[in-house]
Amino acid sequence: MPSYKPTYFDGRGFAEPARMLLHIAGVPFEDVRIPFEELMPGKQSERFLEMKEKTPFGRFPVLSVDGFDIPQSSAIIRYLAKKFRYTGKTPEEQAWADAIVDQFKDYMESFRQFIYAQRGGKSEEEIKKIHDEVFVTAKEKFLEEIERILEKNRSGYLIGDGLTWADLVIADHLYTLGNLKELEVKSLEEYKERIYSLPELRDYIQGRPQKEM
Repeated sequence: MPSYKPTYFDGRGFAEPARMLLHIAGVPFEDVRIPFEELMPGKQSERFLEMKEKTPFGRFPVLSVDGFDIPQSSAIIRYLAKKFRYTGKTPEEQAWADAIVDQFKDYMESFRQFIYAQRGGKSEEEIKKIHDEVFVTAKEKFLEEIERILEKNRSGYLIGDGLTWADLVIADHLYTLGNLKELEVKSLEEYKERIYSLPELRDYIQGRPQKEM
């Protein structure tokens, strides 16, 4: 059996759907988490700097499979989804999973602007302006699209009649929105809980480190 080692910061972020896929597949893996204290500008640890230098593109997450490194979160999650058969059952379903995640990545640009404003020392007025005019507008449009997809499909999943990697990506972000008090849509909260309650995930989610994002 291959040896899997995802490396990321000590949070969920862009690595969490990959961790979830490994749990769903029942595959043992080494979950390498870099403490945030080692990442602070001017205080970055030698260990982190050495890891970053050896990492493709110098960015995390990275997934090591028997020593072969795969960078970039979407590439990692898509690779695991293909390997464990969670990409969709037909080429058309696979294309839709890709499309939903691509749309999610577009929307995430507005989410990043809001988070960076909060953590970058901007004034309350600036943060509110970015929140109301950039983030909320994009969030509402994106969540409406997800609602329509779920209503049309009616299987409880985004695509077809089974779980895909797109479900894990979207459900994890809905969890983040809930933590930030930014998820007001009951049907999407129920959808997130349905994914998070899968038997293969339940124990992991209950026992994982509790992080806002």
